[in-house]
Amino acid sequence: MKKDSSFKPNQRERGIREIYAEDPEKADFELLGRIPEKNRRGFLKGAGLASLATLLGVPIPHADKMPSGLIPEALASDLSNFIIQGKDGLRVLNDRPVNAETPAHLLDDRITPTSRHFIRNNGLPPAQVNADEWTLKIGGEVYRSLEFSIDELKSKFEVVELQLTIECGGNGRSAFNPPAKGNQWSTGAVACSKWTGVRLRDVLKAAGIKESAIYTAHYGADGHLSRKPGKLPISRGVPLEKAMDAHNLIAFAQNGQALHPMNGAPLRLVCPGWPGSTSHKWLTQIHLRDIVHDGPKMTGTSYRVPKYNIAPGTKVPKADFEIIHAMPVKSLITFPKNKVQLPAGSQALQVRGHAWAGDDWVKGMQVSADFGATWIECDLEAPANPYAWQHWQVQVPLAGRGYYEIWARATDNQGKQQPFAINWNPKGYLNNSMHRIAVVVPA
Repeated sequence: MKKDSSFKPNQRERGIREIYAEDPEKADFELLGRIPEKNRRGFLKGAGLASLATLLGVPIPHADKMPSGLIPEALASDLSNFIIQGKDGLRVLNDRPVNAETPAHLLDDRITPTSRHFIRNNGLPPAQVNADEWTLKIGGEVYRSLEFSIDELKSKFEVVELQLTIECGGNGRSAFNPPAKGNQWSTGAVACSKWTGVRLRDVLKAAGIKESAIYTAHYGADGHLSRKPGKLPISRGVPLEKAMDAHNLIAFAQNGQALHPMNGAPLRLVCPGWPGSTSHKWLTQIHLRDIVHDGPKMTGTSYRVPKYNIAPGTKVPKADFEIIHAMPVKSLITFPKNKVQLPAGSQALQVRGHAWAGDDWVKGMQVSADFGATWIECDLEAPANPYAWQHWQVQVPLAGRGYYEIWARATDNQGKQQPFAINWNPKGYLNNSMHRIAVVVPA
């Protein structure tokens, strides 16, 4: 483990044995929250115990007797990545906080299984989560401050189920050159599960929205990486107009089951079409404000891009950044897997995937097998509901043996089309360049 534990753009993946090899006590604290033996009584404190329990999926009855620096065997058995209970095939990008993406070929389902939904954390998951005791407070620029249990949300408001796309604003960051700071997502920080909850607008209306309200502010139970009490890792919001869209949910279930701990159990926001950071996890409070919310990661350059195109590597004054609203049109090839080798003599290839377009919808989908010289129209399905991604498929003819690249591009209902390459920005946001996979037909 490097002395500076913060994420670097070129940081390689590290197996858990390697992380523990150099400084086991430091690994204990930074990965699991375990206090060094010389400074503690007992084992884990607060968030650390919750983090380890989440990774293992069960509590540790004799945690107080566990030696400092001992790698739990359930984790040690995986030499390449962490085991995240309830997740399947995700690639861990960062260990503090935990961030993990899903390889494109594992996102082939029309409805993303919970086990393959990506993880994006800004801080530490809450130490204790009890859905029966969880409450949500509504306050700020409202006529009535309200507080609801999850059962009260279910009983007082209409419960709806929607298939909704969530995408991290930095999805695709690894393609930026020069590198942009942050988790080096490739294509897998996106998912489209079925979410069950109540409409955000219904809950806000119940509190009585004042005319002065223009923006929401979201708060959760996650803790700051510094573990300083009261310091928030993130608190973002959206304009009131967006908040009142009927497809924003205060969700308590994913794919018919309780939320995964790393996806915000027991309560979260789902604000589809906008950066995933607006879909706050471990949700405890929503305030309406009479100003643009100025919480952590709402100011400076966080989730903002320059107001104008710039040359790669250019420094931009903070005043020239604007908040990201809707995500751009985008598509993903989910079949076949990248670098696939087909049987000799193959003359055609079945290709499929998904496409989505922020607040809009996808009107057209095309692929190319000749480096963009010609394009083939795909069969494109309508979304299951607004903000659900759209499935597409196509049969691609092949000209014989050799190396091919399949390029995919979507066009939204506004006529905006995915580019081959996008304009660089300092934080590596909004990469909607064409997805490409390699295909080989041997002799």
